[in-house]
Amino acid sequence: MSLFDFGSIGIDLGTANVRIYVKDKGIVLNEPTVVSVDRMSGKILAVGEDARLMLGRTPENIVAVRPLKDGVIASFHDAERMLRYFLSKVLDKRIFFKPNAVVCVPSGVTEVEKRAVIEVSQDAGIHHAFLMEEPVAAAIGAGLDVSAAYGNTVIDIGAGTTDVAIFSLGSIVISNSSKIAGNAFDEAIINYLRRRFDIVIGESTAEQIKINIGAAMEQADNKKVHINAKSHITGLPKTISISTNELAEAIKEPLDSLIDMLLSFFEQVPPELSADIYGSGICITGGGALLRGIDSLITQKTGLECMIAEDPMACVAIGAGAAAENIDLYSNCMAIDYRKGEYY
Repeated sequence: MSLFDFGSIGIDLGTANVRIYVKDKGIVLNEPTVVSVDRMSGKILAVGEDARLMLGRTPENIVAVRPLKDGVIASFHDAERMLRYFLSKVLDKRIFFKPNAVVCVPSGVTEVEKRAVIEVSQDAGIHHAFLMEEPVAAAIGAGLDVSAAYGNTVIDIGAGTTDVAIFSLGSIVISNSSKIAGNAFDEAIINYLRRRFDIVIGESTAEQIKINIGAAMEQADNKKVHINAKSHITGLPKTISISTNELAEAIKEPLDSLIDMLLSFFEQVPPELSADIYGSGICITGGGALLRGIDSLITQKTGLECMIAEDPMACVAIGAGAAAENIDLYSNCMAIDYRKGEYY
C-alpha cells in the first residue's frame, strides 16, 4: 500500500494564490497568498481573501504581507502559519494522521529554497513533502502526455515567475525560469500611470485593471475603464480613463523581455525536439495565460502555434493532485523525494 493511499493532496504554493487539491475532491481551496499581522504581538489577524482586502488599507499597527516573493518563500514564519491555516480548512479534523503532499515550486529555485518549502510544509502539518517543478505540474494538469517519446512544451506564466519547459519520456529535457511574470506587468502598469497621468495606484488596483481590460497586443475592441486614484502632485483623489490599447503599451517592456527569454530558450533546444515543438505547438498555463492576445503575441514572435489550457490558473494544482494520486507513475517527474533525500 502506497503512502499516498492516505490523505493525498497537491499544493500549488503560488506567489499570488495558494490552491489545494484533495484526492477524490479536486481543488478545495483557492485563496490569495496574503496574511495580515499585528506588528506588536506578531499575531496573525487574517489569512487569504480577508487579508488581501487589507492590502494598502491597514493602520500602523497592522501589516498585510505576501509570504512568498517571485515564487519562493520570503517569510518562513508567515508562510508556515498561512499554510497551516489553509490545511486546517480543507482536511478532515477527525483524521489523526498527517497527509502526504506534492508541493509545486518554480523550475529555477535553488536547493536551499527547495529545502525551505519542505520545512515549511512539514511544520504546517505535512508528513512527507514531495516537490514537483511548476511547469511539470502545469503540463500534467493541462492534459499533456509528459511521458511520450516526443517533445511537449509548456509556458507557465504565474504571478512571480514564468517557467518554460520541454518534456520527453517523463522528464524535463530543458527548462528556464524568469521573474518576468504577472507581478512585473502590474508594476509596469503602476509606473505607466504615474508617468502619463501623474496618479498613484496600489498593486491590487493594477492587478484588477490588468484582469479587466489588459492585453498583450492592441485589440480591435478597445475597452476603457475609469480609475479612482490619488494624484501624485496634489495628493488628492483623481479619476482618469484608460483603454486596453494603452494597457498594452504599458506592459510592452516586460512582455518584450519575456519574449527575449523565450527566444533565447528555444535557441538552445536540440534539433530533434525543435521539430516536435513545431508540430505540437506550445501550451500556455498560469494566470498570465488569461492576458488577451498573449498566445497571438508568442506565435507572432516565435512562429510556433500556441494554445491556452482549458483552466490555465488551476493547471498546477490539478497536476500536483494527479501526481499525488499516482505517485509511482510520476515519480521521475519529482524534484525531490524527502523520504530518501534523493533528487530525481
